[in-house]
Amino acid sequence: MFVARWIALAAAALCITSAAEAKTLRWASQGDALTLDPHAQNEGPTTAMNLHYYEPLIARDPSLSKIPGLALSWKAVAADTWEFKLRPDVKFSDGTPFTADDVVFSYNRALAPSSDFRSYISSIKEVKAVDPLTVQIVTNGPNPILTDYTTSILIMSKAWAEKHNVTKPQSFKDKEETFAVRNAMGTGPYTVKQRDPDVRTVLVKNPSYWGAKDFPNYPDELVYSPIKEPATRVAALISGQVDFVLDAPLQDVARIKQTAGLKTLETAQVRAIFLGLDVASPELKYATVKGKNPFADQRVRQAMYQAIDIEAIKAKVMRNFAAPAGLTTSPGVHGYTAALDKRLKYDVPAAKKLMADAGYADGFGVTLDCPNDRYNNDEQICQAIAGMLAQISIKVDLQARSKTLHFPKLQKKDSSFYMLGWGVPTLDSHYVFTFLYQTNDAAKKIGGWNYTGYSNAKMDDLSDRMLTEVDQTKRDAMIADAWNAAVADMPYLPLHHQVIVWSMSDKVDIPIAANDSPNFKYAKMK
Repeated sequence: MFVARWIALAAAALCITSAAEAKTLRWASQGDALTLDPHAQNEGPTTAMNLHYYEPLIARDPSLSKIPGLALSWKAVAADTWEFKLRPDVKFSDGTPFTADDVVFSYNRALAPSSDFRSYISSIKEVKAVDPLTVQIVTNGPNPILTDYTTSILIMSKAWAEKHNVTKPQSFKDKEETFAVRNAMGTGPYTVKQRDPDVRTVLVKNPSYWGAKDFPNYPDELVYSPIKEPATRVAALISGQVDFVLDAPLQDVARIKQTAGLKTLETAQVRAIFLGLDVASPELKYATVKGKNPFADQRVRQAMYQAIDIEAIKAKVMRNFAAPAGLTTSPGVHGYTAALDKRLKYDVPAAKKLMADAGYADGFGVTLDCPNDRYNNDEQICQAIAGMLAQISIKVDLQARSKTLHFPKLQKKDSSFYMLGWGVPTLDSHYVFTFLYQTNDAAKKIGGWNYTGYSNAKMDDLSDRMLTEVDQTKRDAMIADAWNAAVADMPYLPLHHQVIVWSMSDKVDIPIAANDSPNFKYAKMK
């Protein structure tokens, strides 16, 4: 009896010790992931969350360099074929083996009509399993940047998807509910323990994680809580209720820096913020002008551009955590040139003249759709722009809403004028062109986020050809031509490149990443 009691007490003590040693990292940001389905929404925070339990063939480290993920190696074995050698002995978090069949299934799933990642892999003709640990991807012609696109295609368990009837991605814009929206089955460092959208998400270490030996000290548990109100996020960090805040309110960064026990990390983000305009509809859906579309006139678009005092927004709204932009892409992206990243001069008199020349001297009214929980000070930026456009008699009806409503509205093409931010996970300009500038064509899987209606045959041709061009000099010339066309045609009004600030307890050690995607397997807690 005594021995049995002693064993029970020892076991209890061991459990207490283990619980004490377990490290939980509590973190927050202003807006939650939109879905756990890895192919349903191409949105930064959503992908960042999903990368904790799903993995791609090729990963990126915190410096954004490509490194082996579920593929140990890759090479072109023919002009139109890439071959990937998969990691052996990898298991999904339920213990089932990962094989080439899961890769084939996941890529075909990502090509489905409801996938928001179709444009990533639009050139793929076939994905085939050569053997259990070898996959070949055949493209329509050469694709020198396919490996850049694979970094965003996440691999899920085929057997799990079939079991739970989620072989096709969720239709997010239609608010479809599936098992994959709140549950996951991947090979990553964490598994999903609890998912309450917009309330709380709890991830725990994956006991089957293949990389555990390479990352032995990452937190045992992640507890994520979306906190929309800026003051509440800061209070939670200062009080110790959370250990890490992804998007510290810019107006409070100085205060956080001065608070004992806290620290901040800052870097330029690979993300441009801009305004999109419906340039193609015969009549704007949300404007006071009837029978015609003022945004179809480039003089109106240029007038709006030149009426925006971006330096004032940088100083007063962004607290200087922004770099004024003339392009819809950022430094660090292949094809970016500083020469084109120059804004048109802020000039209200010139803007008024352009409006008068276009026949809109008296202006018009229009609705501006803006998220209020996605980008740094997004709603405040839109408020400032509304005031600036009033100088040229454009009366803005600002409609700010959560990104959970904002993005479906855009995806239904239900906006005349909107804010959008664009990161570039491939770090190549083609990604910007194929999503934002190519003519929207669902059958060809291009132009998936081009809600402006912009269509330019030259841009389409350049984008198509740069996808298959293997001569780097020729390809760079195509990219330069495409950027010149984008700047000249002006379907978007560029605003700025974001500077991101991560704030945290000094007990947390994590490298900041320019894609604003915290990967907590790289984190350590003291």
